[in-house]
Amino acid sequence: MKTATKTKQELIDIAETDMQKYFQDVELSARQKLALTCRILFDKGHDSGLAGQITCRSNQPNTFLTQRLGLGFDEISADNLIEVNHDLERLAGEGMPNPANRFHTWIYKEHPEVNCIIHTHPTYVAALSMLEVPLMISQMDTSALYNDCSFVANWPGVPVGNEEGILISQALGNNRAVLLAHHGQLVTGKTIEEACNLAILIERAAKLQLLAMAAGQIKPLPHDLAQEAHDWVSTEKRNNVNFAYYARQALKNHPNCI
Repeated sequence: MKTATKTKQELIDIAETDMQKYFQDVELSARQKLALTCRILFDKGHDSGLAGQITCRSNQPNTFLTQRLGLGFDEISADNLIEVNHDLERLAGEGMPNPANRFHTWIYKEHPEVNCIIHTHPTYVAALSMLEVPLMISQMDTSALYNDCSFVANWPGVPVGNEEGILISQALGNNRAVLLAHHGQLVTGKTIEEACNLAILIERAAKLQLLAMAAGQIKPLPHDLAQEAHDWVSTEKRNNVNFAYYARQALKNHPNCI
């Protein structure tokens, strides 16, 4: 067996090379990816009435695409998204922007590497947020969030002021996710695909944490191995492959969204 003497890092490198060879990225526009993300997250339990926002940077500086207020995630399509500026003034499309999008503008302003933001109130994240405890990553499937999720312990109330934008953008730091006490979750990504994957994972992580806390004391992962797993599942190619799978699932249920 030719690979029997290879190190783990060598085998990781081989796998990453093979992924580049065998998996082609899905050719979709930002509008299509954003609409698909809304449907994906609706199907995976992120629906909470009209709460939550999904945004991505648009082509012009200081602008982004988002869903309009009044539509649920299951009603979003590529052609009913709107474009707004950082004052939440509508530039294209029909309808009213969600005033809670204001804290997105602060994140985009303070974190130039971020191109997509997802904020939702899924059931298990919301339940965990009520306990005022940080997210604990102690299982391999959710390792993409290991040492990568901040915690905001103080709820600032209705999320339409600049105060929450400043609070969350500062709390995010170098991480990609934030658990918001008494509120919900926020994840960011350099791509829509990355943010979508993290939004799915943070709800699963919260569910696992609540189940484990009910059964006993959660044991921590070894740091070096957890960081290795985080990096292994956080590549752009893996994010794209995961998103393509979730998109195929969504299109079975929502074939007209793009």
